[in-house]
Amino acid sequence: MNATGGPDWACLALEAVMERVAVTEAAVGDRFPLYAEPADGRWKTTGNGSWAGGFWAGLLWLRARYTGSASDHRAASLRTARLAPWAEADTATRGLILWYGTSLAQGDPDAAALRARAARACLSSFDPALGIVPWGAAFGGPRLVARADGVPGTVPLLAGAGPAGAAAAAAHLHRHLDLCVGAGAGADGIGSRAGAGGSAVHGGPAEGEGAGDGVGVGTPGGGRASGGRGARAAAAGPTGRAPDPRSPAWSFDGAAGWRPCADPEPGWSRGDAWLLLAVADALLIPDVAAHHPARLEATATLLSPPPPKAPTPPGAPTPPCPPGPAELPGVPGLTEAPGVPGRPGSTGMHGPPGASGVPGPLAVLGRLVPPALAGWPGGPLDTSAAAITAVALLKLARLPGPRAAWYAYRAEEILGHLVREHVTGPGPGRPAGMLLDGCYDAGRDLAVRHELIWGDFFLALGLAALCGLVDLTHV
Repeated sequence: MNATGGPDWACLALEAVMERVAVTEAAVGDRFPLYAEPADGRWKTTGNGSWAGGFWAGLLWLRARYTGSASDHRAASLRTARLAPWAEADTATRGLILWYGTSLAQGDPDAAALRARAARACLSSFDPALGIVPWGAAFGGPRLVARADGVPGTVPLLAGAGPAGAAAAAAHLHRHLDLCVGAGAGADGIGSRAGAGGSAVHGGPAEGEGAGDGVGVGTPGGGRASGGRGARAAAAGPTGRAPDPRSPAWSFDGAAGWRPCADPEPGWSRGDAWLLLAVADALLIPDVAAHHPARLEATATLLSPPPPKAPTPPGAPTPPCPPGPAELPGVPGLTEAPGVPGRPGSTGMHGPPGASGVPGPLAVLGRLVPPALAGWPGGPLDTSAAAITAVALLKLARLPGPRAAWYAYRAEEILGHLVREHVTGPGPGRPAGMLLDGCYDAGRDLAVRHELIWGDFFLALGLAALCGLVDLTHV
C-alpha cells in the first residue's frame, strides 16, 4: 500500500474496502454498481453509470493508488473513459460524475482532459440570471431546479475553468446556500424577494455570490415524481405547506420565482451533507473562497456537528474541544458481525466504545449516523450521509482556525463508528468491506438498508485520508 501510515483500524478497514472493490469489479463486469443487497452483496447496476458512475470510477482510482498496480490503473482509466458522454449532458450532476470520477487520477492525461472538457461544458451551462448551473433535463422533470446534490463536485469542477469558472462556482454555491440554507429568506420565501436576477443577499453572480439522488437507476436519491412522504406532506391541508427555506430542492418559475420542491423534502439526510462538502471544497480553493469567505465559514459551522458542551459549575469556563485524533485510542481489528441499529444482536447507535478497537463516540455527541429523513426519526438511517460528512469535516480540518481540531476529531469518530457498526467483516454469506445501512430513497422504500456505491466511495476516501494515501485538498 502506498500510504504513509495512520490508525491501524483505519488502514485495516481500508484494506477490507479495497478487497470489496475487487469483488465488485468481478461481479459487475462492464456495468456500473449502484446499490447492493445487504444479505449477499448482489449489486443493482446501470449501463452508463448514471449520476453515480463517477464514484465507481473514483473507487477504482483509489484502488490503483492503493495497490500501485499498472493493471488497476488501466482498469480505472478505461472506466473513466466510459463517463465521457456525461461531459455535455444537461445535468448539474456532472460535478458528482466527472469531478469524483477524475480527481483521483494522478498522472492520467486522458482523465485530466476529460475533467477540463467537463469544466468548460459546465461553465457554458451556467445561467447568470439565475446564478446557477441548472439541475438540467437529463433525468427528466423540470430543468430550472436548484438541488443540494447539484453543488458538490460542481464547485471544484467549475473552478478548474479559470477565473470565470471560479466566479461561476462561487455564484452557484452561494445561490444554493441562499435557497437551501435559507440565508436572507423572509416570511414570504426567497423567490418573492430575489426573483430571477439576484439573490436577496448577494445581488447576483457579478458579486460572486427534477429528479432525486436516486429513483430507480436513472436519477440521483430522494426525488420522486409522485407519492412518497414528501409529496404527501406537501399535499396535506387545504393550503399546503409554506415555503421552507431549509428545503434541499427549489424550482424556478418566471412568474412565481423560486419555490421549494416537494422532493427531496426538508430533513433529507444527504442535503446538508452535500452542502457541507461543497462549502469545504470552496474554502480550500482560494479563488472561490474569496467570494464571501465569512459566510462560507459561518455556513460550515452551521452545517457541521457542534463541539460537545460538558456540564460545568456556574461561572466556570467552557471546557475546550475534545482532543485531536492523534490522542484517540486505536487498536486494529474489524468486527466480524457489526451491530446494526434496530436488528437482533445490535449494540445500537452507541455501542461499547472501543469494543472492536475502533474509536467510540462520546455520549454527549448525539447520533453519528443521521436518519434518512429527519422528520422520520424511527425510519432508516443513512450511512452514506455520515461518510460524506466525515470527508467534508476532514477537508475543513485542513483549514487553520479554532475548530480544525474538532473537525478532525469528529470526522474520525464518524469513520470509526461506521467501521465498527456498519461495515461487514469476514464471514459466510456476503463479502467483507460492505458499508451497510445506506438509504437510497426512504419515501419509496427503495434500498433503505443497503450498500451504496457513493457511501463506499466516501468511506474509502475518508479512510485513505486518515492513512495518508490521499491529500483531500486536491480531491
